[in-house]
Amino acid sequence: MAALTWPENGAVFRVATGIRFAQCDPAGIVFYPQYLVLFQSLVEDWFNQALHYPYAQMLGPERTGLPIVHLACDFRAIARMGDAVQLELAVLRLGSRSLQLALRCAGDDGAVRALAHQVLVFTSLDSHEAIRIPPAIQARIARWMAAECTV
Repeated sequence: MAALTWPENGAVFRVATGIRFAQCDPAGIVFYPQYLVLFQSLVEDWFNQALHYPYAQMLGPERTGLPIVHLACDFRAIARMGDAVQLELAVLRLGSRSLQLALRCAGDDGAVRALAHQVLVFTSLDSHEAIRIPPAIQARIARWMAAECTV
């Protein structure tokens, strides 16, 4: 099985955070499912801060879901309570109904703690069927990718 990779160029959204007590197991290191919770928070922050599209609006009034349909993770180094980390998001592919993301957690020392690739599919929360990416969201993602790639 090949290790996951991070894209060498392109737009990257970053959020600095710290590892908290509630994210750690009895050994004092991040309990691996907590990386997925951190990455979900990162996706929400990306929508809210970079795309300027309220994630809660998409799920609530607009009834549009964004479930993960494929997930691959590499856990490369431990993180402990109190560690400062950078969470990073890059778009690997923007499709007509889906979005493929690379997500990374790295320490201040630059060492990657966890790396994930996930495919998310836009769905109707009423029918739970896949739908086309809403035009306003697709346009914002495309603009963000283009703007961030030129910096």
